[in-house]
Amino acid sequence: MQSLEVYREAFSREIQQAVPMREPRHLYEPVNYILALGGKRIRPLLTLMAAEIFGADFTKAMPAALAVELFHNFSLIHDDIMDEAPTRRGKETVHTKWDLNTGILSGDAMLILAYQFFEDYPPETFRELAKLFSKTALEVCEGQQWDVEFEHRTDVTIPEYLKMIEYKTAVLLGAALKMGGIVAGTSDRNCAGIYHFGRLLGIAFQLQDDYLDSFGDPKDFGKQVGGDIIENKKTFLYLKAFEFADDNQRAELSQLFSTNTEDKVDRVKAIFTATRAADAIREEVRNYTAEAFRHLDTMEISPVAKQALTKFGEGLMNRTM
Repeated sequence: MQSLEVYREAFSREIQQAVPMREPRHLYEPVNYILALGGKRIRPLLTLMAAEIFGADFTKAMPAALAVELFHNFSLIHDDIMDEAPTRRGKETVHTKWDLNTGILSGDAMLILAYQFFEDYPPETFRELAKLFSKTALEVCEGQQWDVEFEHRTDVTIPEYLKMIEYKTAVLLGAALKMGGIVAGTSDRNCAGIYHFGRLLGIAFQLQDDYLDSFGDPKDFGKQVGGDIIENKKTFLYLKAFEFADDNQRAELSQLFSTNTEDKVDRVKAIFTATRAADAIREEVRNYTAEAFRHLDTMEISPVAKQALTKFGEGLMNRTM
C-alpha cells in the first residue's frame, strides 16, 4: 500500500495537465482556475487507494480519479452560483471572477470532460463506470434540490436531513471508492462493500463538518465559524437542539433563526451546548463511522488494506478542518 501522500503527489501532477488550454479560452480558463484551487482531494485519492487495495496498480485508476475530481468541482461551481457565494477556498468563485454565464458553461463543460476520462478504459469497464457515475450524479442533484427546499421549510425532519447529506455528499465518496474497485476488476461483493463503507463515512464526514462549522477553531477550520448559523441552515445540530429544547429554548432558537444580530452565533451555540445537541452530533459521527468499519469485514482485503481504510476513517472522524 502506498501512502496518501504518494497518491496525492501523483494526482497533483496529473490534474495540472488534465484539461489542456484551448479555444474558447473563456470556457477552459475557469476550469483550470478552479482545479488549481486545490482542496483536500479526498475523493480522487480514494479512487486510487481502492484500486490498489483490490490488487491493481493505482495509476490504472487515474482517469477515473480525474473524472471524480472534475465532477466534484463542476458541482462546486454550480453550488456557488446557486448560493451566490463570492469566494471559494479563499479565492473568487468562478462566476464572480468571470460572470454568471461563464460559470454555467464552464461547469457544464467539466461534467462532459469527466465522462470523457472513462473513454480510456475497455468497453465493459467504461459501461460500469459510466453507469455508476450517472446514478451518482443524479443523486447529487437530488440532494442539492432537497438542500434548497429545506431552506424554506420549517418541518424538516432528521431522517430527511440525513437523506439529503447522503445524496449531496456521501454517495460521491462511496462511488469514488467503488470506481477504484471496478477499475481493479474486483468482485461485486467487494465493490458493494467498499461503496457502503464510503457512503457511511461520507455521512459521518458531513456531520463532522456541521459540527466544525459551529464549534471548530477558526485557525484550523479554514473558513468562518458559524456560517451555517448566520445563513439559518437547519443542520443536524439545529434539528437536534430543537428536538431536545424546552419551550423557552425552542422559542429563542426560532427567534434567532429569523433575525441577524451581533451575538446570534454565540447565543445559538449556547443552545446547541445546553440542549446536548453538540454531544448528539459527535455521537452520530462515531456511530456512522463504526457502521462504515463493519463493512470492512464484508470484503476480501488484506489486513494492511483494512488497516489503511480504518486509519483513513478515523482521520476523518477526528479531523479539525
